[in-house]
Amino acid sequence: MFSDILPTLKITDQVRQLSNITSDQVKALLQKSTWTPNDFPALISPAAKIHLETMAQHAHRLTVQRFGKTIQLFIPMYLSNLCYNTCTYCGFSIHNKYKRIVLTPEQILNEGHLLRNKGFRHILLLTGEAEDRAGVDYIAQAVRILSPVMSSIGIEVQPMTAENYEKLIAAGTDSLTLFQETYDEEAYAKYHLAGKKRNFKNRLNAVEYGAEAGFYRITLGALLGLTDWRFEALAMAAHLAYLQHRFWQIKYAISYPRIQDMVGEFSVENPVSDSDLIQYIAAFRLCFPDLGIVSSTRESAQFRDSVLPIGITHMSAESNTAPGGYSGVESEKQFETADHRPLSEIQRVLVSKGYDPVMKDWINIGQIDQR
Repeated sequence: MFSDILPTLKITDQVRQLSNITSDQVKALLQKSTWTPNDFPALISPAAKIHLETMAQHAHRLTVQRFGKTIQLFIPMYLSNLCYNTCTYCGFSIHNKYKRIVLTPEQILNEGHLLRNKGFRHILLLTGEAEDRAGVDYIAQAVRILSPVMSSIGIEVQPMTAENYEKLIAAGTDSLTLFQETYDEEAYAKYHLAGKKRNFKNRLNAVEYGAEAGFYRITLGALLGLTDWRFEALAMAAHLAYLQHRFWQIKYAISYPRIQDMVGEFSVENPVSDSDLIQYIAAFRLCFPDLGIVSSTRESAQFRDSVLPIGITHMSAESNTAPGGYSGVESEKQFETADHRPLSEIQRVLVSKGYDPVMKDWINIGQIDQR
């Protein structure tokens, strides 16, 4: 499994070697029209920074070539903020003292109808990690409740076994999002102090269990700001290449969550600048041309609009990180979002830039009579 391979890659040494790459080497590399994961280190090197404009132009060309000018819009829906982990950066961490809630079936359905009425058909379900109250059976129930009103349901929940992922797929889930948070095992231990999430390998291996279970799409991510972004980029690129080789039939995407305004007190030790993030996005697009790239409301409206042409394929909208937050249930958020534009405004901006905002791109056969 990739957890066995990662230590052998010596990512820290690879990061050090990036400083040996020259601007002329990057310039020569960018004369090509196609790139592979072998080119990835040079494209995220410090020397590549002065070539960002060229990288962005190539990334835009590849994105339009592979995806056209369409953007899939979706909305996250939090089912619970109950969590038994102690994670220093997370608003759901058990050390944050406030009343926790788990949405009832009635509340779930109410949220689903409200989001459908807004126009959403693709939804991402999220929970804290609390298997006794919001485990596989609860999540599967939520999926079944929402299946009649949503065309696509993804999950971003605690790591599971292949068997439990299969249960969620059978209930109607089609995609899995699972962020490693950080691929640096030492840093991981520093930020995850207690709870099941402290198990680094368990989280890393769960992505493969999801692939074995047969998710249609899997989204990876590292929480940028926990450690050196170039370390995370190299590790995630290796992880992605490994998954694409072993589970070639699955579609893959990445998200680039950057720590912004967190609930509670947390100091970002490894801040990531806008230009860093642009380089990160462009490098992934060039070396993984068929990769979906997700833009979340963690980022400001201005930044999201500016990176749109570089490689974005999916965007969240109107995100609320509190369980029941769309229908007025009083609960605490996981983190604050930065882009507060309504769906209609995001759609207007996309159209003004020549993009087609897509709310529903496919449906389950069993749902045809309900559309």
